Amino acid sequence: MTDIKMLALDLDGTLYNTEKIVSDANKKALAAARARGIKVVITTGRPLKAIGNLLEELDLLDNEDYSITFNGGLVQRNTGEILDKSSLSFEQVSHIHKELEAVGLPTDIISDGDVYSIPSSDGRHSQYHLANPLLNFIDVKSVTELPKTIAYNKIVTVTDPDVLDQQIAKLAPSIFEDFEAFKSRDVIFEIMPKGIHKALGLDLLCQHLGFEAKHVMAMGDEANDFTMLEWAGLGVAMANGVEGAKKVANAVTNLTNDESGVAEAVTRFILDEEN
Repeated sequence: MTDIKMLALDLDGTLYNTEKIVSDANKKALAAARARGIKVVITTGRPLKAIGNLLEELDLLDNEDYSITFNGGLVQRNTGEILDKSSLSFEQVSHIHKELEAVGLPTDIISDGDVYSIPSSDGRHSQYHLANPLLNFIDVKSVTELPKTIAYNKIVTVTDPDVLDQQIAKLAPSIFEDFEAFKSRDVIFEIMPKGIHKALGLDLLCQHLGFEAKHVMAMGDEANDFTMLEWAGLGVAMANGVEGAKKVANAVTNLTNDESGVAEAVTRFILDEEN
C-alpha cells in the first residue's frame, strides 16, 4: 500500500496487549514504519494523561507528532497544542446523567484529566478508575456540584459486562439519537457529542497535514473504532476484535493484540511493500 502516509492506532485491544504493554515486536515495527516516513498517530478514547509514558516509549514527542484523543474529540500535537476540539455542554451532561441514573448506571464525567464520579442511585460505583488510574478522580453526589465553566469531553459508565449490556438496552432512544454512544470495551460505555468519532478526528488531522483518507491505515478492535476502520483507505481489524470491526474493515490480522498483531499488519501492509 504505497499510498499509506499515516498509521492510526487504537490502544486497548490493539497496540496494547492484555497487560497494557506495547510489545517489543510492535515497537520495532512502528520504528521501522516511521523510518519510512509514516506518521504514527495514537487514536484513542483516552486523554493523553491516561496513556502514561507511551509517547516517550514510542519516541512520539516531536512537534510534528500527533494524537487523536477522546474518540476524535481532541486533535492535538503530542506537545500538547490542541488543533481541533469539541465538548459537551453542561446541559447535555445533566441530561445524560439523568438518563444513566434512570437505568441505575453510575456516571463518570471527564474534563481533560479530571473525572467527576457520580454513583448510581442504588450505590453502584463506576469502575473507570480501574481502567484509567492515571486520571484525577473526584467524587461528587450530583451534577449540581460540577463546575459550570469548564469543557466536558465525554461521559462514561463502567461496570460489570452483564449489568452494563442489560441496562444499556433500557436507555432512552435520545441517548443514541442525540449523541455518539457506544461500547469501547466490554465493561465501558461511552457517550460523546453527536458527530464526534475517530474518523472525524483523523479527517481533521488529515486536513491539517494535506493528507486524504486513502493515505491512512487504521487499526482497531472495538465499536468506537468502526468509523475509522471504514473511513480509512486501509482499515485493519484485530483478530481479537468484535465482529462489527471485522465486518467494516478491509483486512483482519492473523494475530491478536497479545501476539503483536500490529507488528504483523505493519509488516504485511507497509514494510513488505515497495516504496
